[in-house]
Amino acid sequence: MRHPSTLPQAPTDDATEPDDAFWAFATVEVLRLTGIRCEELLELSHHSITEYRLPSTGGLVPLLQIAPSKTDTERLLLVSPELADVLSAIVSRIRRPDGAIPLVAAYDVREKLWNPPLPLLFQRSIGSENRAYTPTAIRKLLIRVLAATGLTTADGNPLLFSPHDFRRVFVTDAIMNGLPPHIAQIICGHKTIDTTMGYKAVYPAEAIEAHRAFIARRRATRPSQEYRTPTDEEWDAFLAHFEKSIVSIGTCARAYATPCIHEHACVRCSLLRPSPAQRARLEEIRDNLQARIAEAIREGWLGEVEGLQVSLGGANDKLQQIDSSLQRQANVTQLGLPTFTRIAGRTSPDLAE
Repeated sequence: MRHPSTLPQAPTDDATEPDDAFWAFATVEVLRLTGIRCEELLELSHHSITEYRLPSTGGLVPLLQIAPSKTDTERLLLVSPELADVLSAIVSRIRRPDGAIPLVAAYDVREKLWNPPLPLLFQRSIGSENRAYTPTAIRKLLIRVLAATGLTTADGNPLLFSPHDFRRVFVTDAIMNGLPPHIAQIICGHKTIDTTMGYKAVYPAEAIEAHRAFIARRRATRPSQEYRTPTDEEWDAFLAHFEKSIVSIGTCARAYATPCIHEHACVRCSLLRPSPAQRARLEEIRDNLQARIAEAIREGWLGEVEGLQVSLGGANDKLQQIDSSLQRQANVTQLGLPTFTRIAGRTSPDLAE
């Protein structure tokens, strides 16, 4: 948003136009730089500007105190240099010649009552008195300033902004520039981080670049020896994961991208080829199933016994498959050594008994 002095002037003789231009500028800048709600904007007062002394260096940090609104929780926002300039311009504009900020009473549209007079920042002079800005007046300011700029959407329609749109702009800009989402949640006063992420616009290119940046940062913090050239055996094992479906106790022969009819209860599945190296784990699974069956019978959970017994039968079957495989490997057929016998003047090989 440009400074009101540089905005194109609408053809009108309204004497309040320069004043409206300033307050439109102030509204846009405060909403854009803080991400606060419209009702929180209108409750900002001279008392909202406070400071915090850093315990480490003793330096003073300006803060903006946000009164409880939608979530009924008070929060403090760090005042950036840009926001400090805007707040300073607001205070200078509403301050009387004696240096005091006029006290004005504002009507709370949610609570249906008048708040006590406060030195509100968003107030305007109407005749001989000062009055607080209302949500309707803020919306009208934005409509007028957008009409004066002549900005349009991509399809040529007039650009429209509500005060809440700047809250979405703030969240998107903050997270895209590295602010952690959970910190943005605290700044915005959201109860859940899902609400905060719902305010953020995500673009495909942004997701790719953010992921690449994350990988680069993660690699920079790890020891360089972790990024070595893999051996042939490691590479073959890596490729095997794409050719076979490796599970915790063996290899699944199920076709790629087909659903598992056993809901990944592998010990029940006839397509599982158990690995001999996982025999100890299978024995642990079998013993656990036996204990669970005994507990179910003892507690009278008869509905679970049948399913557990099916799993137990599958575990025993997988153990038998492993034993059979190891036995076949252990059984070696002795073919013996060949001998030679002379038959009809020639030598032919024969097998020794």
